[in-house]
Amino acid sequence: MPAQVIFLNGSSSAGKTTLAKHLQKALPGCWQHMALDHFRDGLPDKYRGLNAPEHTLGAQGLNVVPVTDGPTPFTKVVFGDAGNALLRGMRRAMRAMVDANVKIIIDDVLLEPEFLQDYLTVFSGVNVLFVGVRCDLASIDAREQQRAGRFPGTAYGHFKSCHAHALYDAEVDTGALSPSDCSKVVEQALKADHNTAFDTLRSMASSGL
Repeated sequence: MPAQVIFLNGSSSAGKTTLAKHLQKALPGCWQHMALDHFRDGLPDKYRGLNAPEHTLGAQGLNVVPVTDGPTPFTKVVFGDAGNALLRGMRRAMRAMVDANVKIIIDDVLLEPEFLQDYLTVFSGVNVLFVGVRCDLASIDAREQQRAGRFPGTAYGHFKSCHAHALYDAEVDTGALSPSDCSKVVEQALKADHNTAFDTLRSMASSGL
């Protein structure tokens, strides 16, 4: 069965949303863009914290925390109980769309290893094209400075960790390639009868690797 899901994973400001929109234009059929940002923006303001203290509503939802005790200050995104419940629901809403015969483009950041593990569980039995969206840090820093509502150093905090699993069906570098060229890489990968990254990662997880 052809891929029903294109999963774009990469750091903040890596170019996932721009790539998703190019794919929507280029690919035949209707591909629904489903991004972490869409669900995050639906959180009540009181559950969106800025360095919110522990046990406050801001810390229970999505908390933006400055980290200044190392050589390079950066901004960390931390999800509390309410935030993690939202993320679990988001993934299951995405699966529901697939079960309703809707093709989707996932636009997310795997901030924690547990996030990937939950995706592997939720999308069992689904052909997922797993795409790593990368970009050099200098370009990402410049993009962050130009985007309203983005805190400097957000990408730095998860620049490497979001790719820690180190396995994809395809990878693109938005700093070296244009959005159109990145889209062509994904389009070519989509022609495969079956993509194996999710299956391999799922097998590794079940084997304790």
